[in-house]
Amino acid sequence: MTASRIFLLSPAHCGGKRAALLLNPRAAFPLAQRLRSAGVTLGEAFSFLSGLYFRGKLTYSNRFARPPAESVGVQIITTDRGLVAADTAIGVRDLHAFGSVDIRADHPRYRTPLLRDASRLGTGTEIVLLGSVATGKYVDVLLEVIGDRLLFPTEFVGRGDMSRGALLLRAAREGRELAYEPVAGAVRRGPRARKVAVTR
Repeated sequence: MTASRIFLLSPAHCGGKRAALLLNPRAAFPLAQRLRSAGVTLGEAFSFLSGLYFRGKLTYSNRFARPPAESVGVQIITTDRGLVAADTAIGVRDLHAFGSVDIRADHPRYRTPLLRDASRLGTGTEIVLLGSVATGKYVDVLLEVIGDRLLFPTEFVGRGDMSRGALLLRAAREGRELAYEPVAGAVRRGPRARKVAVTR
């Protein structure tokens, strides 16, 4: 029997130049206009802010998520709201709020809601983190409640963000799920991996 699987996506940076572009009240491109009116999904907004890397994470996780009944297969780590479904609608105020909180494992506004939501993930479900495991800002919090069920793609080791994004897009296009291993006890850093061609 195939195990159920949920993906957790690390967030995009909400305080950079692309965030300023998206939040500009005079911006005329469609995504910015929708953000100011009906809203956009969190996945759409973060794909714009982070580009190839987040687009790869979102495309791959939507392709391979196998959530248990009544669960959400693709959830995004946020700065102050814990885990939020990728298809959740957000607006301008939400993006401003995300950009006002630092992601630090010891920051209560980030840590407390993330622990709360991670503890609610089903005990029989594998949890795959699509994000950096080289620092503790995600894994130190998640490991407290998920433990050995917290996995990451082995091929992430030694790759930068662009390479990871290209890898995920290619794997999703080919229908090839990557191999995972537990974060706990894993080698999180390694020599630079072979470059993957960027898929547009």
